[in-house]
This record gives sequence, C-alpha cells and structure tokens, in this order.
Amino acid sequence: MRSTIYGPDHESLRIMVSDFLESRAKPQVEKWEKQRRIDPEFYREAGRLGLLGLQVPEKFGGGGQTSFTYNMVVAQEMIAAHLQMSPMRVHTDVVLPYFLSCSDTQQAERWLPAIASGEKMTAIAMSEPGTGSDLSGISTSAVLDGDHYVLNGAKTFITGGINAGLIIVVARTSRTEADRRSGLTLLVVEAGMDGYSIGRNLEKIGMKYADTAELFFDNVHVPVQNRLGEEGAAFGYLTANLAQERLSVALGSVATAQAAITETVRYVRERQVFGKALSSFQNTKFQIATASAEVTAAESMLERAVIELDAGKLSGDDAARVKLFCSEMQGRIVDSCLQLFGGYGYMTEYPIARMYADSRISRIYGGSSEIMKTIIAKSLGL
Repeated sequence: MRSTIYGPDHESLRIMVSDFLESRAKPQVEKWEKQRRIDPEFYREAGRLGLLGLQVPEKFGGGGQTSFTYNMVVAQEMIAAHLQMSPMRVHTDVVLPYFLSCSDTQQAERWLPAIASGEKMTAIAMSEPGTGSDLSGISTSAVLDGDHYVLNGAKTFITGGINAGLIIVVARTSRTEADRRSGLTLLVVEAGMDGYSIGRNLEKIGMKYADTAELFFDNVHVPVQNRLGEEGAAFGYLTANLAQERLSVALGSVATAQAAITETVRYVRERQVFGKALSSFQNTKFQIATASAEVTAAESMLERAVIELDAGKLSGDDAARVKLFCSEMQGRIVDSCLQLFGGYGYMTEYPIARMYADSRISRIYGGSSEIMKTIIAKSLGL
C-alpha cells in the first residue's frame, strides 16, 4: 500500500544510505562477526555522512531534522542489506533523545557535536543483573559529594557498551519506599573515568557483531555537570522517551519481516521440488500471501504511530501496542519463511537463518511482550 510519510528527501537519503552500506559495511561483516563488534572508524564514517546526527540541531553539526521518518529510512536500508547494526540505531533512536531533551546549553555544546560526528558513540545503562525490566528496582547508587556524585553498581545487556564514549547511567540517588519510582537520576559517564570498567562482550544467539556489554562502576566520581535533567526525575524522562525506543523496535520488526518475505519469494521461485518450482505449490503461495498481509497491516499501524510521535502525541500505551504487535508478527513471519527454505533455512550461509536468530530479541528488548501486555491492560483499567 502507498506510504504517505516519505517524500523526495527521504528517497535521496535512501539511495545514499544504500550505497554507503553496500561499499563500507557489507564487506566488513565477516571481520565484525569475528571480533563481535563494529569498528569505531565505521561510526566516524557514518558520522561524516550525517547519519548519526539526523536529529541533532544544525548548529551542533547535525541534520536538524525533527521527524523520526529519516531515522526510519536509515534503519530500513540497514535491514534490507541484512545488516544488524543495533548499536548505531540505539545511538540515534534511543539515546540521542535524552541528550536533546535533557541537556542544558553547556552540555549540548560539549556533547552533541561529538555524538553527531561519531567521535563519541553512546549507550544507555538501565538493566541490572537482578532487575531486568523493573526500573523501580534499580540499585546502582549515586551519592552526592560536593561537586560530584560517587557512583557504584553494575549494569548488564548494554547495547553498544563496548564502543561507547558516553554512557547514560540510570542510578538511584534517593529511596522512598512509598514510591520506588522516585529518586532515579540520569548521569553521563565518560569512557576513561576512574573506577569505570567494561566487562564481557556478551555472546548472544543472534546480533553477533552488535556489542552487548556488562558495565561496572566502582566509586566513579561523576561531576554534577554530567547530570542530565533534574535529580530524582529520571523515571519521568525514561517514560517520555521509551515510546520512541519501542517504536524503533517495531520499525526493525516490520523491516525484517519484509526482508524475510523478499528473500523467500526469491528462493521459492528458484528452488525446484518434485520437478516444479516451489513457488507453484498452493501452500507456498498461501503462506507468503498471509505473511504479506500481516506485514502490510503492521506497516500501517507503524506509520500511524510515527505520525503521532512526530506530533508529540504518541502515548506510552499506544507505543506498547505497536511494539507488541509488530515484534510478535516478526517472529511469526520469519519462522514461516524459514520453513519454506527447508533444511537450507537452518544453514547460517542463508540470510533467513541469521534473521531467525536475530529476530528473537525483538520480543524481549525495549520491554518484553509481557511488559507490553501489562502496560496495555493497565491503560484499559485492568
């Protein structure tokens, strides 16, 4: 169905991104998979093209775009090229909004140019070994001592944590048992600070070169000037920005499902079974037709949500609905497509096998499907 959210500027960006990924990213995938991270120089190249700062104001070296649709184009081209570059998408879609909305003038001048250029990649550290999606259970602590906070604790499952030069850490600065959501503060830890250390680059079943780290903070002295927003107000900032994060996951889900269909259509046309093309069997046609209808429905839902996001009206429960529907749809479609590949679908030399492994995380990160259902149920008064 015809999209209404893209124009000529988006299509020009799409061509540029596609050419860049074809020449600079795809030839390096084998190397990146072996080292389990993307080279920092690639991020700087992407920064020089303007891909890391699309929403950064022009005065700080960015593109000055206010619409999330430009981020969508970049993500769609990555996934169409079978590149799973979630650290880059976390940098642009998830972390940047905090710097844009919470930085004061001096912080914006200090950080935004380096964020846009790729000189300093970013990450956000919320999850802890014992808390998972329960932000109110965060135990990493920060105690104010004069002109700095003393930060102690550990974080895990941090996408982009290995390469990050700036890490937004959600820390507890006070505790009130009556309201466990209060007392959380955002602190920006910079690579190289004493007491800050990076643990393992975690091995995953998919997303092989998307570095995912454990982070440790042992009496890290974080200047007060590195606090984003007001002390104790982090839960409100997180709630406001999680809508875009969940939309970013939904976007990846829709793009991956569409890429899976494209690969499957190509394969079934070429694959011969019992002397006939696999595409000629009714079961093949019906499975792919059903998948196409589901993706089209999800895409329409996503585009409606993006319009709401750009207008500043996307609610948290609607973002949860989109994330839930699209990520669950992705799981069904990729699994269905892999089945049509037969044994070849289980071989990692085929993109569909890598999509299958990579897709599983979509129902977990950004808030699991169960968390999304809880949010939706609460919005219905249940």
